[in-house]
Formats: sequence, C-alpha cells, structure tokens
Amino acid sequence: MPALDPDRTALVLVDLMERMVALPLAPRPGTDVLDAAGRLAGTFRAAGAPVVHIRVERPGVDTQPPGSDLVAELVHDGDDVVVKRTIGGFQDTGLHALLSGRGVSTLVFGGIATNLGVESTARAAADLGYDLVFAEDAMTALTADEHHASVRLDFPRLGTVATTGAITLGGAA
Repeated sequence: MPALDPDRTALVLVDLMERMVALPLAPRPGTDVLDAAGRLAGTFRAAGAPVVHIRVERPGVDTQPPGSDLVAELVHDGDDVVVKRTIGGFQDTGLHALLSGRGVSTLVFGGIATNLGVESTARAAADLGYDLVFAEDAMTALTADEHHASVRLDFPRLGTVATTGAITLGGAA
C-alpha cells in the first residue's frame, strides 16, 4: 500500500483499556494487539501524525469498572484521548471536530473489539467522508468469527485492510 500523508492521517485506537485487553479474545490475545498498536503508534508519532485513543465510560454510574483506564504504556504525551459513552467513537465526543480541525482525512484503525467499537467508529467515519485503513493485526474480538466477519466482509467495503507492517507514513517505517 502507498505511504500515507502524515499531515492528513491519524491513528485511532479504540478501547485499548486494561479490562478489555485482559478478556479472552480471538484470533489474537489483547497483548498481541497492544504490541502491534504500540509499534504503529510509534510510527505515527515519529512522522508527526496524530494518535487518538478512544475509551468507553458507562453512562449513569458513579464509578467505572476496575480496569477502565487505557493501558498506560500505550498513551504518550501529545496523544489525544476521547471518551465515548456509546459503542462508536463519534457520537457526542468531539472526535470529528478534533480530526477535521487538524485537517485529517484518513484514519487508520486498531482496537478491541473489531466488530463492535472499531467497526461502529469506522462506519461513522465512513459516513463523515474519511478514507479508512484497518490495521488487521492491531485488532481482535471476542471470537475469531466476529473478527474475521468484520475484516473479510465489512471493512473491505469501507476502506483498505492491511497489516501494521504495510502501513507507512510519508516514507516512515
């Protein structure tokens, strides 16, 4: 795949929270997703492209469940954090204003779960006119079948599916 323009591209990592990463996931464990997402985030930061982390908070409760924080080592100074209260990351969060304010037109996605938070956010992004790239090895789901349905059936209709190793920014590796 051709190199992406770092001035117009953002990495969007969905629900990489302690409790999500710890779930029994497939086709890969959450720790593998963290490793892939971390490498990709490093590539984006080195190229000066934005890294956006989205995490969910349950509405109407006084305290969030244990493990509701983003995995600390994944978030660096200068990254953006968006809190959502629905499955997708755009509804009432300011994510679109954040991205469009930076001139971003292409989003690269990773996260947990492929078929829920990632896909819901990606569908809204497609509706808003963003070009989409899906880092297949930087996401996973509750079952391999759910992951594969999104990656093989839905995501190719919305954008490009690639591995983290194939995603480059302006010549950055």
